Amino acid sequence: MDSDNKSTRKTRKSVSKESLSKATSELNNLLQIISGTSAEIGNLWEGQEGSEQYLSMLRSSIDRAEAVAAQLAEQAGGTDERMLMHPELATFLKPKAITEIPRAKPTILVVDDEPMALVLIKRLLGEAGYQVVTAQSGFEALDFFRRQPHAFQLILLDLNMPFMDGEETFQRLREIRADVPVVLCTGFIQRDRLDRLMNAGIAGFLRKPLAPDEIVDHVQSVFASLKYSQTDGASQEGTPLAG
Repeated sequence: MDSDNKSTRKTRKSVSKESLSKATSELNNLLQIISGTSAEIGNLWEGQEGSEQYLSMLRSSIDRAEAVAAQLAEQAGGTDERMLMHPELATFLKPKAITEIPRAKPTILVVDDEPMALVLIKRLLGEAGYQVVTAQSGFEALDFFRRQPHAFQLILLDLNMPFMDGEETFQRLREIRADVPVVLCTGFIQRDRLDRLMNAGIAGFLRKPLAPDEIVDHVQSVFASLKYSQTDGASQEGTPLAG
């Protein structure tokens, strides 16, 4: 009888943790959209009388909500990392090159099941000088990628998507082109799962919500690292990360 009670409590605890993980991921996704929209509104209202007071209140509320989301993520066992780059790429990073926008305008495939997030990220990266193609599911992303596997220099990939999640999508992308750089962008991920994906060759990781400049900076850092890894490590053997 005691063993049955323990099993029931363990099951409930597991379900509760899973529910908390999903809620945290959704909250961070919504905060990403709100934060991005706030930045766009700020650009439109800049200089208008009284606008800064309300924008300041909005930013303060977003910061408080992000703190709550971080606490939930910790309780659910999620990683506390906000950004990561694969160690093999990080060794090639040259800080002075981060602010350089690539002249060739690389094409980025952004994969996310949230339409509003796609609209915001496409505009953000487009204004930073990149060509952007969006896909609302792993299936759509694979369809684009199969047709033109070398048309994309980087993929920003959401983790929590229905039917085919980001991890499976990443594996299938690598089956088509093993050296494609993929940056995982998600509102929640377990620490051990992130470690597994980094070991599998994920080029980087971004935890939502992120400020627009943080996203652009990380993308530029990855491109800068890829550029120097191709130049300095052309003769070295290892897990291929650069396209």
